Amino acid sequence: MDSIIQDHIDPADLKKFEALYRDQTRRGKVAEKTQFDYAWCLIRSRYQEDMHKGVALLEDLLKNEKDDLAKRDYLYYIAVGHTRLKEYERALKYIDAVTRIEPGNHQARQLHQYIKKKMEKDGLMGMAIVGGAAVVLGGLVGLGIAALKK
Repeated sequence: MDSIIQDHIDPADLKKFEALYRDQTRRGKVAEKTQFDYAWCLIRSRYQEDMHKGVALLEDLLKNEKDDLAKRDYLYYIAVGHTRLKEYERALKYIDAVTRIEPGNHQARQLHQYIKKKMEKDGLMGMAIVGGAAVVLGGLVGLGIAALKK
């Protein structure tokens, strides 16, 4: 699962898909495949702004989609985007929607487990940071009190 979440798009590929998307936008009609391909490239960018844009493009496709298989794919890749953005609650919402459409989807179950582990790890790291800050603050207060007593 790390390979999907940690994958980065080659900037040349991103430019190629962006050019195709912009060309079709100028013509007034963007093909679903073009929008999907460009969105997936953006989600794999190194830049959060691109990832957000990619998620938005996929959400736009999802709104108008009738086919359950296409919805499943859009939901899955939106969940990947939110995972890359460390928006784990949102990612879970979308990946849970995939499992409602297709309960036996192995990839969705794997991504769900991955997200839960990341939430746990990030939560523990957050608690460690807060705990460490409290110790430092306590030490500074102690030093301040000791200095005042002298």
